[in-house]
Amino acid sequence: MTPYLKSAKHPNQATGTALDAYTVIGHPIDHSKSPIIHQAFAQQTQQSMTYSRTLGRIDHFAEDVYHFIAAGGKGLNVTVPFKTEAYALADTLGPEAQAAAAVNTLTVQPDGTLRGDNTDGTGLVHDLHYHGVALRDQRILMLGAGGAAYGILHPLLNCEPASITIANRNAGKAHTLAARAATARVSGCGLAEIPAEPYDVIINATAAGLNDQVPTIPMQTIGSHSRVYDLLYSDQPTAFMRWATDLGAAQVLDGLGMLVEQAAAAFYQWRGVQPDTTEVRAMLRPNTEAQTC
Repeated sequence: MTPYLKSAKHPNQATGTALDAYTVIGHPIDHSKSPIIHQAFAQQTQQSMTYSRTLGRIDHFAEDVYHFIAAGGKGLNVTVPFKTEAYALADTLGPEAQAAAAVNTLTVQPDGTLRGDNTDGTGLVHDLHYHGVALRDQRILMLGAGGAAYGILHPLLNCEPASITIANRNAGKAHTLAARAATARVSGCGLAEIPAEPYDVIINATAAGLNDQVPTIPMQTIGSHSRVYDLLYSDQPTAFMRWATDLGAAQVLDGLGMLVEQAAAAFYQWRGVQPDTTEVRAMLRPNTEAQTC
């Protein structure tokens, strides 16, 4: 067994039988909260399973996945930088994975094949609904046209917004993603081309916050009624959240709830049981509402 993989079978001390094993694979992976979330789901729903972290090796993703499965693994969550590789590895794909061209959940089917799904967009939509953010007939501005944006676009469209404007530093990428949607409700542009007017919902799907930066967009996009969401999350408000708060946004949220909700969708895919996410939200951030404005 390689040092990158933990055993996919763990004995149940009470019965001596092997528990179903799941893991999250990524590089890096030590920071992942997925084991905490899924172990809480398992305890809550009385599922006999284990969940671990797997440090995937760059250029050896498929090998690491097959190794985990050969040891008895039942499913994997996939995080950066392997979501497109998981998409290529899956034998069958769910509709959201097809639309996103990326997979964050792999499930071993009864016949041994791999099904790929993408629960990121579902997680975002569920979190927005949890916080009372309306999407139907709303004007949405989505910043970024990378993998995260691909994963959330289709579920957002399913909520029937009035329009979605995708804005990206590289305007060509925004136009490409908009074209995939194949509807006049979605358009693409460069950051400098964003209309200087308020949007109902603004979603930051860029990685600018990793460097404590804010995408360069017009201040006028934030109105007193605007709901602002950053896919990133941390113990403190992100740079984008602070910026939107200073401009008077009606509500400012980060992506911790999305993390919990996308995990719940993956858990249901694996176990056929829907966990209660409210308990886990409270466990991860006891003062959740204090993190919103």
